[in-house]
Amino acid sequence: MKNELRTYRDRHDLSQGDLAAAVGVSRQTINALERERYDPSLELAFKLAGFFECSIEDLFDPELSE
Repeated sequence: MKNELRTYRDRHDLSQGDLAAAVGVSRQTINALERERYDPSLELAFKLAGFFECSIEDLFDPELSE
């Protein structure tokens, strides 16, 4: 799933480890999300959006086909 996670993380001057600790996952999970090798659970998507004070749709693009 395409995402803007790295962009948001860079804007807040956070390392992957810092963000991982803030939302309760491993640094490897953040890395996998940023590399689009892992789709977040709904709970994690809400935690990330809440942390960055944005909507889930601002962070993640599911690329739904019509």
